Amino acid sequence: MQVYLPIAEISVNVFYLLGLGGLVGALSGLFGVGGGFLMTPFLIFTGIPPAVAVATEANQILGASVSGVFAHWRRSNVDFKMGFILLAGGLVGSSFGVWLFSVLRGFGQIDLVIALAYVVFLSVIGALMLVESGRAMFRHRRREAAQRKLHKHIWLHGLPLKTRFRKSKLYISALLPAGIGFFVGILAAIMGVGGGFVMVPAMIYLIGMPTSMVVGTSLFQIIFVTANVTILQAYYNQTVDAFLALLLLVGGVIGAQIGTRAGSFLRGEQLRGLLALVVLGVCARIFFDLVATPDDLFSLVSPTTSTASSGGR
Repeated sequence: MQVYLPIAEISVNVFYLLGLGGLVGALSGLFGVGGGFLMTPFLIFTGIPPAVAVATEANQILGASVSGVFAHWRRSNVDFKMGFILLAGGLVGSSFGVWLFSVLRGFGQIDLVIALAYVVFLSVIGALMLVESGRAMFRHRRREAAQRKLHKHIWLHGLPLKTRFRKSKLYISALLPAGIGFFVGILAAIMGVGGGFVMVPAMIYLIGMPTSMVVGTSLFQIIFVTANVTILQAYYNQTVDAFLALLLLVGGVIGAQIGTRAGSFLRGEQLRGLLALVVLGVCARIFFDLVATPDDLFSLVSPTTSTASSGGR
């Protein structure tokens, strides 16, 4: 069944969008990520303009993350104190990111910047996570050894404003999670992601949080950062398609519950390995689209106009 999306100006299949929402929701509950790193490219592959895909996906991530947080909260896997500090940095970063998004869109370079950002961040983070998780599974390290590594202090932990996080059993500078939140907030605005693919490894390897606590805490801050991005994108750029977001949201809420239950059957290094494979797969597809020769070498219309015209037929 085809429906017309007014802001994206394209007709799409309802069940296809519901299926995408369910897939991303499952990833949200399974890995502690918003899933935007997967959904935004899929929406672009479908023919939705990148600016609309980025802004609308932030809204969908919001719903999936809320569902996932409740599931992890019931399991006592959310460090709210850490989450609020991450959130403080994320709100500032996402606000700055929306302003930067508007500037790049005005110059006509936002589509290229979105694609390049995905290739760079997904390739680096996916490769690092895959190598680390592969080593962990190969060596069959004991849980105690893994915990000692996660709590190993580095120079970043010596920054001022040290705070004790009793839930995560950490005593580190509050500037570290605030800085990570700021950076992830910028990515949320520019790439239409919750930032979990950056947040999760950063919380594990830089902050030193236990893997079991990372997922729920990551989803908690994603809720408010993506809400901020959605409001600002709708107000300043008018690129949020509410009907598209609603369809993705329905599938996402259901999928998040499924993913959360599935995650309880896998070890931390197995979850990181699976996430790394998904990240690298999406990165490979985006890179191929950047370097592949287009079917039409020359066009007299803008990509947005062409997409709208084909969607209306």
